[in-house]
Amino acid sequence: MNVDILLPAARQKLRAISDRAPLIEAAGLLKSGFDLVAVCGNEQNLVGVVSKTDVVERISQCQGSSCTCAVATVMTLQVLTCTRFDTLSGLWEQMKSRRIKNVPVLDEARRPVGIITARDVLQTLLTEAASEENMLRDYVMGFGYR
Repeated sequence: MNVDILLPAARQKLRAISDRAPLIEAAGLLKSGFDLVAVCGNEQNLVGVVSKTDVVERISQCQGSSCTCAVATVMTLQVLTCTRFDTLSGLWEQMKSRRIKNVPVLDEARRPVGIITARDVLQTLLTEAASEENMLRDYVMGFGYR
């Protein structure tokens, strides 16, 4: 099963801003119930992400006009990303090992097209496992395969 199956939900979670946007703009997007904002460069390609943790960390150190700094000065540069063709199980393993809750989905030009959450990935994998378990049980009991 690929990331593609979660793309409609991932598109709804996508919030993106320019790397030149002020940090306060990212904070406004995060305030509205989102956990991650994709930061895009001139060509709309992903250059980093900003999380609630990034914003809180910077604001806790604000002095004078430092809260109006550009998002680029606060964003995380080393970002785990995926494409619609990646497997959910592979993505889950990476998210789990790196303790990441949200992953940007990129198109071929490295433009963000969605944000996948750990909850969405895990729910889909668990549903698939339950379905496989039911099919195996039915097969062993002789139902549905005559």
